[in-house]
Amino acid sequence: MQGRSFFGQILAALILAGATSQSFAQFDGWEAKSFQIVRTDTPPVIDGQLDDDVWSTAAVVRDLHQMDPIEYNIATQETEIFVLYDQDALYVGARMWDTEPDRITANVLRQGASIGNDDQLILIIDPYNNGRDGYQFLVNPNGVRSEGIYVGSTQLQQNWEGIWRASATRDDQGWIAEVEIPFKTLSFDPATDSWGINFGRRAQSRNERMAWVSRNRSQNPAVSGQAIGIDRLDQGTGLDIVPSVSVSEMKDFSMSSNDSELDPSLDIFYRLTPSLSGSLTFNTDFSATEVDDRQVNLTRFSLFFPEKRDFFLRDADIFEFGGTGAIGNFTQLSRTLEQNSRPFFSRRIGLNRGQPVDLKYGGKLSGRVGPWNLGAIAITQDAFGNVDETNLFTGRATLNVLDESNVGVIMTDGDPQSNLGNRVVGVDFNYLNTTLPNGRAIRGSAWYQQSDTEGLTGDDTAWGVRIIFPSTQGIRYNAAIKEIEANFNPAQGFVNRAGIRDTAGELGYVWRYGNDSLFRTIFTLFGLQRVESLATGKLQSERLDARVISFNTQAGDQIRLLYTDTREVLDEPFGIWDPDPISGDLPVTIPVGDYSFDDVGVEFNSEDARKVSGTVRYRTGDFYTGTKDTFETDLTWTPSINWRFFLSYAHNDIQLPEGDFDLRLSRVGIDYVFSNRLSWVNLLQYDNDSEVIGINSRLHWIPEAGREAFIVLNHNLRDLDRNDSFHSTLADISIKFSYTFRF
Repeated sequence: MQGRSFFGQILAALILAGATSQSFAQFDGWEAKSFQIVRTDTPPVIDGQLDDDVWSTAAVVRDLHQMDPIEYNIATQETEIFVLYDQDALYVGARMWDTEPDRITANVLRQGASIGNDDQLILIIDPYNNGRDGYQFLVNPNGVRSEGIYVGSTQLQQNWEGIWRASATRDDQGWIAEVEIPFKTLSFDPATDSWGINFGRRAQSRNERMAWVSRNRSQNPAVSGQAIGIDRLDQGTGLDIVPSVSVSEMKDFSMSSNDSELDPSLDIFYRLTPSLSGSLTFNTDFSATEVDDRQVNLTRFSLFFPEKRDFFLRDADIFEFGGTGAIGNFTQLSRTLEQNSRPFFSRRIGLNRGQPVDLKYGGKLSGRVGPWNLGAIAITQDAFGNVDETNLFTGRATLNVLDESNVGVIMTDGDPQSNLGNRVVGVDFNYLNTTLPNGRAIRGSAWYQQSDTEGLTGDDTAWGVRIIFPSTQGIRYNAAIKEIEANFNPAQGFVNRAGIRDTAGELGYVWRYGNDSLFRTIFTLFGLQRVESLATGKLQSERLDARVISFNTQAGDQIRLLYTDTREVLDEPFGIWDPDPISGDLPVTIPVGDYSFDDVGVEFNSEDARKVSGTVRYRTGDFYTGTKDTFETDLTWTPSINWRFFLSYAHNDIQLPEGDFDLRLSRVGIDYVFSNRLSWVNLLQYDNDSEVIGINSRLHWIPEAGREAFIVLNHNLRDLDRNDSFHSTLADISIKFSYTFRF
């Protein structure tokens, strides 16, 4: 109790100091930039060579500056970017000189893998030129593409996928990239002849980022230049037809049964206007979707798993509500509680306890009409178990107000998990201002929701308010409060704790240093979160989470000292460990009571671009009525661009008067990448709670963007009697091919 009080007083003092202090002096070198874009009748060949004559006529951008470590300093490496367009596409070519070309980092060859730790060319496009919406396109020196869509101007949804082309080559002077972005891939207003645009570069071996336009070490649609003179664009008829077919063979070893399926499916996308799209899906197939990463759960509440299915990820930004889940980039508090109260969470649809449920057909409308952002999804989900065939609907609309803000409404109708009627309505306001003095920004949100569930009356509302002052230097802080009443039930959303008031605050400080220092940054953060019962006003949970000090070196390595102080009030026994009875192990239950406990830890993260990299974390301290020691490590070995080996291991050694147990989670990955079009990815996961080994193997061929084929194998083995003897339980193999026809 003394530890929590002491650190709570520190946190309160720091928050008061941060709230009353003036912004620190910081040079704001942001300036408006623009260029006249050049139209061509002869598109370049996208081969990573820059040897087409047409590039000599292009608009040229050369004035990239350093964004990190010292913003607005002269970049250490020269970059030259060429920009063209015709009626069909935007073309960008880039020559990235490097005085030490042998140090260029290009470890990733697999299309679809993260290239965040490779050298990169970065392109940001805001086709509406409103500073609110846009796209990000990245390419590494191996020609591996990565893309995302902005949720508002500062948050990037990286699971979005678009059809575009890129190629890259290397030589003794550096590397070259060429990019083609079809206008059929983008939403835009044809009446707008100027687009927001920005360019960036990452030189990983120097831990240096460069930018054409930046502010507060950030690039986004609100911090961009302009390409002037875009006109006469052709999106064709705006029709994409995507047929696919999958063949699956499934075996249940416990039932000695086999089941084969041939599943054709069809997706149709039609651009009603250049900025508004409709889509239809029939017999939607998710057989090639990546499996979830397993998580360790030592809490009383369910965990949050992100969406990975392409149908729901397309235009997912439009359906975001009230900043729910917008955890920022420095929070240390519960990530699941950040997601609590989402009115729409697409993983509730087409899944039941992790197992697929067929979607018979569905439609989606999404896009922009003037200052409005519109989205609607209608799905017919097939019957399963005791749940009848269900019609589901979600509608979302936001209106752009002020310079960077919006106000919106949302409605969901239908329950994908039961036969009870359910409806949710909500309204939200999202404020953003990235142009405060001294390079500062502020983000805030306020929202209100009400659910109507058959059989439940009253106590069915939820509301929340949050304000965030992000910064890459000096003080950064945020504060939030939300209330979720006991009967608030968004059947298509996510709630893992109801009947609560959740109050949270965080305060951090970042010191930055020049290149002559060992450290790039030193960072400290204190966060306090308190969850109380609305019914009784009594505490449920309280957590002080401190990154006491974090040292980040110029080379990209990081070491952190950690401290947490936790209080949990149990109104009913908490069954924390419930092994299979056949194992002979006894369950462990923590009795009703008020528990306070703390722990300390140390964490080391190496620079991820190295051939061998990883994270090692150790924490030790009290846990309820006993102790807990946690060891976690993630190690990656990339001996060449073709091979990647990954090992993750987490071990919780828990000693309680009610009983001792170990909780272990292991993940092993082996990838072989033949080329940036063909890869073979293998993942094995095991935890001693379920005693299940899960094997997922995916052969993925992408002859070009919009056309792909999969062979996917899943095989589960279980130790039924916990004697280290595993037996097959379920297995399936699927072959899937899809092809996009564009008109």
